[in-house]
Amino acid sequence: MSEQFKNFISQLCETNATLDYFTDFKKIKSNISKIAIKLNQLNYLIGKDDLKLAIEELFEENSKVFEVLDILIAVRKIKKAKTLDREGNIVLLDSYFKSPEKIYEFIIDTGLGGIFQNKNVTNLVDYVFGVEVGLDTNARKNRGGENMSRAVSLIFDKADVFYKKEVYNTIFPEITSLGADLKRFDFVIKTTKKTYLIETNFYNGGGSKLNEVARSYSDVAPKINQYENYEFVWITDGQGWHSAKSKLEEAFSIIPSIYNLANLDIFIEKVKSEIVLTF
Repeated sequence: MSEQFKNFISQLCETNATLDYFTDFKKIKSNISKIAIKLNQLNYLIGKDDLKLAIEELFEENSKVFEVLDILIAVRKIKKAKTLDREGNIVLLDSYFKSPEKIYEFIIDTGLGGIFQNKNVTNLVDYVFGVEVGLDTNARKNRGGENMSRAVSLIFDKADVFYKKEVYNTIFPEITSLGADLKRFDFVIKTTKKTYLIETNFYNGGGSKLNEVARSYSDVAPKINQYENYEFVWITDGQGWHSAKSKLEEAFSIIPSIYNLANLDIFIEKVKSEIVLTF
């Protein structure tokens, strides 16, 4: 292990999470507003002793309100979830929402029936708000990447380095080595000497994704760096890399320009010495 790589690993940040990283309330409120009317109508079932009759009455009034039942068990419709029915057949979850009989079966078998009758929940809009908060934790990995992009932007801005964000490779037709695949770079910086095509990411935790990213960038970098006027730059950080240290070290030997937030100033000094251009 080279001293340069040891130093890189020792500098990795524990987190890049700001307080708005944990929950995206704007998105949650938007999701709730789309189904609030149906949830309010489903409130009719809360506290009913004869739940089967109440379902039949509500179904006759507006059968579409039952289309949102899946979110009550923290399942998004886009997932097209499947389940085993009482006969052992594999069926789509939303196949239960077509008739009062199947809706009743769904509500009883999921345990929602007891929740409704015992009034453990008094307002389904508030209840689903809590469900959405829980489901939103799955999006934190994406927000970690967004935070990294924001952090890098702030550093470039502070250093007065001109850049463009989210640039597709199609504006560099001379780079034919990437093939027909459409690739978007997080940042592009152009100087009098080179154009730097930059990718950024941040990993709090481990997983196979890190190995895939390191392998992908190890493949992309030589394809770009073979052109004298272009260079691939990778800015990455996060304690998650400790779980994929060997793959990162391998990438370190292939990609000349890998930086983290702690040593990004080295890259900034480099591009400023070459004179950054607007484009």
